Amino acid sequence: MRTPKEWLIRVILLMIGLTIAHFGVTLFLLAELGSDPFNVLVQGLYRTVSMLPYVTHGRVHIVVSLIIIAILLFADRKKIKIGTVLCMICGGPIIDLFSTMLSPLNIPAMQVHVRLIILAAGCAILAFGMTIVIKSDAGTGPNDLVAIVISEKLSRPFSIVRIIVDLCFVLTGWLLGGTFGIGTIVCAALVGPIAGLFLPLNERTIARILHLAGID
Repeated sequence: MRTPKEWLIRVILLMIGLTIAHFGVTLFLLAELGSDPFNVLVQGLYRTVSMLPYVTHGRVHIVVSLIIIAILLFADRKKIKIGTVLCMICGGPIIDLFSTMLSPLNIPAMQVHVRLIILAAGCAILAFGMTIVIKSDAGTGPNDLVAIVISEKLSRPFSIVRIIVDLCFVLTGWLLGGTFGIGTIVCAALVGPIAGLFLPLNERTIARILHLAGID
């Protein structure tokens, strides 16, 4: 059983990873070359029910996340941890903070090839931060958990499963009226493989940090 000290360290690591990941998401969004796969799904659902009162993109995002968590409670409830809730609550404010900090750069007005570089960098940063969140083992975002659980249940490489899950998000969202651009394709193609490279690296790094803290 984990001690309060271990939980504290793991949550701190999760928040560091979450901050890094959402810095990448912010770069990705500011490049304005297409929504990430999960948000294509959310956008499609939002456009489908937008005529209903009190419906916003953010509220649909929360509802979809809660539905995923409800399903995962039956599929693999041990994956639902405090970090899952933190990812839901903190992701938006972190993106808002970085968006404000980066607004003077006026990234959307930059040339397309520069925005493509920023987009690719954002995907790599997102993948790096996401793997820290995953390997902190304090919980992770609901949309990321889908690929993690399927990968473990089917004993298939995370990178491949992540691509397939992202493509399913995109296809479903597009059929419901969501939009996507080259950025969506780049994100779907890059995040999974890059995360696959970073997962073992960050697993060793976090194990070393816990060892130095006297936790094995």
